[in-house]
Amino acid sequence: MKFSLNTAEVFIPDGAPEEQALGRTTHLCIAAHQDDIEIMAAQPIVECFQQANAWFTGVVVTDGRGSPRDSLYKEYTDDEMRAVRFHEQRKAAYVGEFSAQVMLDIPSAIIKDASRPDPVDDLVKLLRATKPQSVYTHNFADKHDTHVAVASRVVEAIRRLEQAERPERLVGCEVWRSLDWMVDTDKVLMNTSDHENLQFALLGVFDSQIIGGKRYDLASMGRRRANATYFESHGVDLTTGLSYAMDMTPLITDLKLEPADFAREYIQRFAQDVELRIRRMN
Repeated sequence: MKFSLNTAEVFIPDGAPEEQALGRTTHLCIAAHQDDIEIMAAQPIVECFQQANAWFTGVVVTDGRGSPRDSLYKEYTDDEMRAVRFHEQRKAAYVGEFSAQVMLDIPSAIIKDASRPDPVDDLVKLLRATKPQSVYTHNFADKHDTHVAVASRVVEAIRRLEQAERPERLVGCEVWRSLDWMVDTDKVLMNTSDHENLQFALLGVFDSQIIGGKRYDLASMGRRRANATYFESHGVDLTTGLSYAMDMTPLITDLKLEPADFAREYIQRFAQDVELRIRRMN
């Protein structure tokens, strides 16, 4: 495939032809940074693992040059960090047996510029090549600007497709800011109880982030375990791991629905839930 930058790449762990690897995709995750996929999309990765009829493909939009660094990586240049993070993402794709791993290599500043057409053009090409049933991306309540920008470009890209080309479902996952604040009926529950060893391995390959100063491995697995325990206050734990997500499918079925209005509805339901509970107790 030809993307807007000639430095973009498609890595295929099992060596299948590119068209076949992209075409067999059933679950597509489009994330901002290297390791975001493994943090937010563990459930679909595990769901596709070792399955003949379910294939997970990951897309990392940005180049990874601006990531924080410490320890072994403290003196690395931006270009050196980019190379390390690409290498780590390929490792994760191999461990998770992804159908394909795409790195678009786009600077964050371009992703955050809504007037730039290149990122959306690239995503439209990928969506047409993969034709996934489900798309996973960042949610609109995330507190990282680049994450929200990627979610916006994903929605725009899907809206460009003909209705018959669009995925059945768009899911907004948690990374920077947990979604435990949403009312329970709004939560998409992603069971991450199975293959904890695989989940640890997927997170653990991102050494540049872990020893570089961010324990995303412990934090992500801890969040999943905490979600499982704190989801239900009056019953025993039914899972050992849960990730929460936001069903963003209305944004690709109602093309007039604005993302800000969509997110506000979730926040308003949360505010009403808090207020009603307080009033009941007083």
